[in-house]
Amino acid sequence: MTLPPGAPRRVGYLYLLPAFAVFFLFVLLPLLHAVWISFFAWDGLTVGTWVGLGNYRDVISDPALRAAFGHSLILLLFYAGLPLLIGLLLAGLLARGRVRGQALFRTILFLPQVIAMVVVAVMWRMIYDPSSGALNKLLGVVGIDGKAWLGDFGWALPSVGLVGTWVYFGLAMVLLTAGVQKIPQSLFDAARVDGAGPVREFFAVTLPALRGEIAVTLTLTTVYALRNFDLVYITTKGGPGNATSVPAYQVYDRAFQTGKVGSAAAIGISLALLIFAITLVINRVVDR
Repeated sequence: MTLPPGAPRRVGYLYLLPAFAVFFLFVLLPLLHAVWISFFAWDGLTVGTWVGLGNYRDVISDPALRAAFGHSLILLLFYAGLPLLIGLLLAGLLARGRVRGQALFRTILFLPQVIAMVVVAVMWRMIYDPSSGALNKLLGVVGIDGKAWLGDFGWALPSVGLVGTWVYFGLAMVLLTAGVQKIPQSLFDAARVDGAGPVREFFAVTLPALRGEIAVTLTLTTVYALRNFDLVYITTKGGPGNATSVPAYQVYDRAFQTGKVGSAAAIGISLALLIFAITLVINRVVDR
């Protein structure tokens, strides 16, 4: 029996239907409902009032919300930029030669990635403690006065960001070193025969071959940075003042603390669009 043109493709869609149904029910449908809620001034209990794009205008005009989105962009440097640089450095070193105990080395550096972020936040809050924290005690040994790291308006955001660097540089290192291992050794040998030093070899051979891994690393760490909530909530609760407030924390605060569910939905949708735009730019730039 001869199947008509297009029949196998239709059968394939039937196999995809269960997965798509789950995706629609638990991802697309809640997302569409959140978009609908974002057009209302609603406290979650009483009847909402239609405000159209008013909640989205607040995202742009409200200084607290603008600051929250600005903080999340700053955290990109700590969550994505620094881990990528550290990962590239380690990948370049591994590309130059074999390191004994490489598997153990990678496992130890990857450990922060597998620890629950709540545990990480509690641990680093203890390290940053101004009176009994390990960081201030270590600085005191070398004669440097410590700070209230999480309570200082100037240091709170970088302190939270460095925790993100500590967590995610292991992920970047594993992805990039895995990419180095697939580069043919003949390319490194050819570069060395041509007289390339470590720096020239890195930029001529290692870096171009890691484009795909760099895109994946930046995409994952960017998403983690922009949707960061648990670390901020446990360590600072957005403080001092609004110095470490981020969009995800604003969503929680407005939806569950101040009864502005419509505004919270608009912030969440705006954050999702920002993540989509940045990841799209990352992939376009890396591909080129």
